[in-house]
Amino acid sequence: MEKSTSTQIQVIGHQWAVDLLTRQATTERLPQALLLTGPGNVGKSTVARYFAQFLNCREDDKPCGKCGSCRKLVSGNHPDVRIWDDEGEAIKIDQIRELQRELALSPYEGQYRVVLLCNFERATLSAANALLKTLEEPNPQVVLILTAADSGALLPTIVSRCQGLALRPLPASEMVAALQKRWHISPEQAELLTRLAAGRLGWVIRALEDENLLARRERFFHDLLDLLAMDRAGRLAYASDLSHDSSLVKETLVSWLTVWRDLLLLLSDSQTKILNLDWQETLQSLANQSTLIQAQQMVVRLRAALANLEYNVNPRLNLEAVLLKMPKY
Repeated sequence: MEKSTSTQIQVIGHQWAVDLLTRQATTERLPQALLLTGPGNVGKSTVARYFAQFLNCREDDKPCGKCGSCRKLVSGNHPDVRIWDDEGEAIKIDQIRELQRELALSPYEGQYRVVLLCNFERATLSAANALLKTLEEPNPQVVLILTAADSGALLPTIVSRCQGLALRPLPASEMVAALQKRWHISPEQAELLTRLAAGRLGWVIRALEDENLLARRERFFHDLLDLLAMDRAGRLAYASDLSHDSSLVKETLVSWLTVWRDLLLLLSDSQTKILNLDWQETLQSLANQSTLIQAQQMVVRLRAALANLEYNVNPRLNLEAVLLKMPKY
C-alpha cells in the first residue's frame, strides 16, 4: 500500500492509527502486542511495517527512510524484524517455537525485535496456543504485531492480550485523490478502481501491478453471462473445472457478488452508484431480464458461499450450490 521515492514506508489513510502508535512509542507507553484487524488489502501490514520502521529508525525524525535500519527493513534484510506474510500457508507450532527462541535474544542492531504475523486467523490451534506463552511473558524489547480480518476468528485469550486497532476502508474521495496524485491515474480509472476496491487501497495497488487481476475480472463477468444461459449440465461442468483451484473459486465468487450487488441497486432504483461502472450498459440490460427478488437471493447465496469457503466446505459442492440456483435467461 505504499509508493515512495525513498525507503520510507508511506501510509495512505489510517492517520489516526499511525498517530496513536507513534505517540505511544514516544511517551514510553509502547504496547508489547498489537492486533490490527480489517478487510484484506485495507492496509494492516503497511501500518505494521511503518510502525516497525519507526521503532528502529536511528534518526530523531522517525522514520527517516534513509538510515541503515530503514533501508534494511524495506529490503527485507533487517535482522531484528521478522515478517510472516504467506497467504497460502498456515503458521504452525514449529514456526512459533523457532520464533520464541529468536525472541529470547536481545536485538541485534535495533532497539526492538519486531515480529509481524499476518493473517493470524490461519494459524493452527497449536501454534496459537504456543504464542500465548510469549504474550503472557512479554519481553520489553519485543513488539508482536498480529493481523487478522476479524478478531472473532482468533482465540479470545490472544485478543485480550493485544491492543486492538480496527482499520476501516478508506473514503472514496481520499482514494481517488491518492491514485491521481501518487500513481498518476486518470480520474475515470481512479473512480472505477476505487469502487471495485471498496476502500482497500492495497487491492488497487495489486491491480496496477498485476494486469491479470483485471483480466480475470473481465473473464469472470463473461463467464457469468454465459452461465446464465447454460443448462444444468453446462453449469456442473463449469463448477468441476473451476473448483480445481480453490483460490480462483473465491475470486470468482467475489467478482460475481459485485455484479449481483449492482443488479440489486439497479432494480431497486437506488441512488447509490454501482461498482462496475465500466459494465453499466450490460448490467442495465441484464437488470431488464431480472427481478429484485432474484438479485436479493443471489446476493445472499454468494455471501453464504464465500463464508462456506472459510470453513473449508468442498469448493466444487459450494460452487454447484450457487450455480444450480442461479436464474436462467
